[in-house]
Amino acid sequence: MVIRKNVENKYALISVYDKTNINFLCKNLTKNNFSLISTGSTGSKIRKLGYKCIDISKITGFKEMFDGRVKTLNPKIYSSILFIRNNLSHKKQFQSLKVPRIDIVIVNLYPFKKFSKLSNIDKVIEMIDIGGPSLIRAASKNYKFVTTIINTKDYSKLIKNIEKNKGETDIQFRKQMARKTFYMTSMYDKNIFDWFNAKNK
Repeated sequence: MVIRKNVENKYALISVYDKTNINFLCKNLTKNNFSLISTGSTGSKIRKLGYKCIDISKITGFKEMFDGRVKTLNPKIYSSILFIRNNLSHKKQFQSLKVPRIDIVIVNLYPFKKFSKLSNIDKVIEMIDIGGPSLIRAASKNYKFVTTIINTKDYSKLIKNIEKNKGETDIQFRKQMARKTFYMTSMYDKNIFDWFNAKNK
């Protein structure tokens, strides 16, 4: 067996409300040599399934705050997602941070539209996802290097694309997922606007 040295580790950030098929996802990502980074309840679920997982707080140096309202909003996370991989200045700045390089961002959002039908306004407001849309927008902006997955139905497509390309995704797949992400976030924001608009009539 030939062991390659100085190969950069691959990391996938997983933070999902809907945990459907998460075992399939973790099993196949780890099989393809991805290490997992996650938040709160998602991280707990991943560990219960028997997989290793790095807490985001270990990377950022900050624990989750305000009952989970703040957990991923940190420059170290966004630097890892947004730096341009083939830009030497970006790469040097990123390396100085000494944090993992995130190549895949897997997030599905709080189901605001479902909860918007409730009469309890406070519960509805808590379903306005802040960190999730920010993460997937950042990853999609950097689609030339980072893969964004927002739907559990795309997990199998992700794994097939990784295996097809010997451990990474191809640019066509990343662009397709980015386009899907920006459509979904635009619809998500529209649902929030419609709710606020209805409440203020």
